[in-house]
Amino acid sequence: MNKLSGHHHISMLTKNGKRNNDFYTKILGLRRVKKSVNQDSPSMYHLFYGDLTGAPGTELTFFEMPVAGRTVRGTNAITRIGLLVPNYDSLQYWKNRFQQLEVEHSEITTYAGKDALFFEDHEGLRMVLLNNHGHETPAHWQPWVGSDIPAEHRILGMGTVEMTVRYLQRTVNVLKELFNYTAVEESEKEAVLQSIPGEVLGEIVVKELEGPSEKPGRGSIHHLALRVGTVEELQQWDIKIKEQGFDSTGIVDRYYFQSLYFRDRNGILFEMATDGPGFTVDSAVEDLGKELDLPPFLEERRAEIEAILEPLD
Repeated sequence: MNKLSGHHHISMLTKNGKRNNDFYTKILGLRRVKKSVNQDSPSMYHLFYGDLTGAPGTELTFFEMPVAGRTVRGTNAITRIGLLVPNYDSLQYWKNRFQQLEVEHSEITTYAGKDALFFEDHEGLRMVLLNNHGHETPAHWQPWVGSDIPAEHRILGMGTVEMTVRYLQRTVNVLKELFNYTAVEESEKEAVLQSIPGEVLGEIVVKELEGPSEKPGRGSIHHLALRVGTVEELQQWDIKIKEQGFDSTGIVDRYYFQSLYFRDRNGILFEMATDGPGFTVDSAVEDLGKELDLPPFLEERRAEIEAILEPLD
């Protein structure tokens, strides 16, 4: 069985697409690489932010749900997103920037053995900037130079993702036995696992917490997508997931990549997504994120969809 190559993307809920767009492009300096819609419910935006091309491992995606209420935090949820920055000085830069822009943040501290700066977006989505110590990033990550963030401090891509669950071993066993993750730390109440040993870009922290499950709302995390190279590999994973007794959606054509979805026995929703064809399948690199892009099966409904959506810019 092929090894997973780390995170592909992570998807969240937002109440307001315009405010979301402003935070992630103007405050965090990410590129909006795709302005599309939820393919299962096309009356809502699906917004993607990342590097120059929205490469796998850099993508933060949001479904706009204007009726979304407040998230009631709890267990059995994906609870924090790590984002890599080049070095310790970058953490200091971001601390000063967050202070100036009135973004909720902590002092510089540590998390999962790394220098860290915790912060939240305007809807309470929990994130943490992590010191990458100048390590090389994947060759397919390409910086976006269109923001006001100095090159030496730009957000690079996704790092550690945190999951909080009622039964630790249920999720740990899925990561280790189904997905071949390596446990680099493990205790009674917490585990740190990596899809590629020594690489934080596929790292997951699993924490055990009793109590009621999270009630999702604005600023909650919907699912984590894991990176698969090809459709053929995805088909193999679909067979293996079903052999392990999990219900899978089977392969779903998302146009920009092929996916499948399943939940572990704590209810954590995983997606597995292929690298290609990527966001340039219907846009030139220089035009990414500017216009509303729709998969071919929704194109005939463009006028109807555009009439519903509020402008972002």
